[in-house]
Amino acid sequence: MTGDKASHGIQRAVEILEFVCVQPRSQSEVAVHFDIHRSTAMRTLDSLVETGLSRKHADGRYGAGYRLAGLAQLALEQFDLAHVARPFLEELAGECQHTIHLAALDGRSIVYADKIDQPGMVRLYSQIGQAVTLHTAGVSKAILAYQPPSIVAEVLSGADFVRKTSNTITSLEAFTAQLETVREQGFAIDDAEFEDFINCVAMPIRDFTGEVMAAVSITALKARAGLDDLRMLLPRLTEITAAISKELGWRP
Repeated sequence: MTGDKASHGIQRAVEILEFVCVQPRSQSEVAVHFDIHRSTAMRTLDSLVETGLSRKHADGRYGAGYRLAGLAQLALEQFDLAHVARPFLEELAGECQHTIHLAALDGRSIVYADKIDQPGMVRLYSQIGQAVTLHTAGVSKAILAYQPPSIVAEVLSGADFVRKTSNTITSLEAFTAQLETVREQGFAIDDAEFEDFINCVAMPIRDFTGEVMAAVSITALKARAGLDDLRMLLPRLTEITAAISKELGWRP
């Protein structure tokens, strides 16, 4: 196999692995989704099963493998931010019974570094490792509000400002004004800006240099907690973000 073919094969295998990790899929679903022959889909799926990255369910569908879960946990422990923050996030999640997100600035993107869902609750769209929707998320506002203008411009060059709900911020000017508000009040909100039934509050995390490099949010279904309810949790969120920052070396 030539280098180009090998690279293409690896890329396709990764794409198929991501596809079956979202939810279990059949061989036919994989073939149709990627517009490939069923035999090609089967070969790739068999290889993923052999390596333990995927597993075949009793109903014949393919999903995430046990080895993948183990590797994910090992990888997570290599990220200092997520490793340091995890106990604090679990504590906050246990107290408030809402979804907790940890997001971090990563080059020109802001990505979810950790997430704690509540058992029995509706699982939100966000995933660890996934890029944040920049113009709607509270965590992105909490991070970008404290960045130099050059960093803000570079990161927002990837924002499309597409309207998601009636509350979505759809222009750079309006978003920039929102960042000023965040700096003034010390926290950010998502007022049903991505999905009209979800809102959140978010606050920044600082590293040992004092620079903001991450943020934590408390996210809830509006039916369970509106913004006024979430604002009542801001004192506790302040304590949690300060504790994480101090663990990372920040000193007020």
